[in-house]
Formats: sequence, structure tokens, C-alpha cells
Amino acid sequence: MEIRDILAANLKQARKSMGLSQEELAGQVGIDRTYVSALERRVYAASIDLVGRLAQALGCEPYELLLPPSADGASTTSSKT
Repeated sequence: MEIRDILAANLKQARKSMGLSQEELAGQVGIDRTYVSALERRVYAASIDLVGRLAQALGCEPYELLLPPSADGASTTSSKT
């Protein structure tokens, strides 16, 4: 699994678990909704700075967005609400 695939899956899962739309997340991070969509579809690669901003908005640590899924398919991101 490539890093772009991992980020896409973790980003989408974390966003949904927080109950955020792509537009809401984009607004919090200061990017366009279509950019969030492109990240989740593996079209674009995110800069390390953007990974940090996404993680902050999602209540997780940046490294959590880059961790591959565990062998049992469990999520590696944790939502801190």
C-alpha cells in the first residue's frame, strides 16, 4: 500500500468519524473542498504542512494519518473529542 493510499483512507475515515463533510474540513484547514476530495481519491499528494493542519482539524497526530491499517483492518486514527 502506497503512502498516498494510506493517507487517503485514514483521512476519509477520520473525517467521517468526526462527522465532518469535505467542505467543513476544508474550511477548517483553509483549502478548497475539491482538494480534500482529491486527497481522498488519491489524486493529489499532501505536503507535510498540510498533513499537520489536517491532523489538527481532525483531533489526531499527523503520524496517525500516515500509519498503514493494522492486519485486522482496524483504524489507526483516533478521534479526540
